[in-house]
Amino acid sequence: MKRVALFPGSFDPFTKGHEDIVLRGLNLFDEIIIAIGYNSTKSNRYFKIELMVEKINDAFKAYPSITVQTYAELTAEFAKKNGARFLLRGLRNTTDFEYENSISQINKHLNADLESVFLITSPQFASISSSIIREVHKYEGQVSDFLPYSLTSASSV
Repeated sequence: MKRVALFPGSFDPFTKGHEDIVLRGLNLFDEIIIAIGYNSTKSNRYFKIELMVEKINDAFKAYPSITVQTYAELTAEFAKKNGARFLLRGLRNTTDFEYENSISQINKHLNADLESVFLITSPQFASISSSIIREVHKYEGQVSDFLPYSLTSASSV
C-alpha cells in the first residue's frame, strides 16, 4: 500500500525548516501532500495562499512525489479524502511538542486510521519560525536565508 503523508499547516510563509521536514519525510513516505489550510484562528494571512502554492510548487518541481493543495476543512477529513494515513509534523522544541501532541490526539479521534509522525527539526533550522519571518519581511529585512525561494518586498497581502 502506498504510504501517503499529509504535511498540513498555514505556511505563512513556507520556510527552509518546512522544506527540510518534507525532504526528510521522503525517506519515510512514497508521497507527501503539502496541505495549506485556511486556519480559522488566524484572521488574516500575510502572504497570499496562491503565492505560497506557487512558491512551494516551484521549490519542489524536481520532486514529483510532492504535491501542494489547499483546504478549508478538518485536517483529519482532508487526509481521509486524499488517502493519507500519516500526518507529517516538525518539532522545534518542547512547546511545539505540547501543541502538536494535543492536535495529534484530536486527529486520531476524528480519524482512527491517521497516525502522526514527528520529525525533530534539524539544528540549523530550529530558530526559524514563520511569524519571525513575517515580521522581518514586513520591515523589509532580508529573509532569503530562511526561505527555499525568493520573495520581493511586494510579495505580501
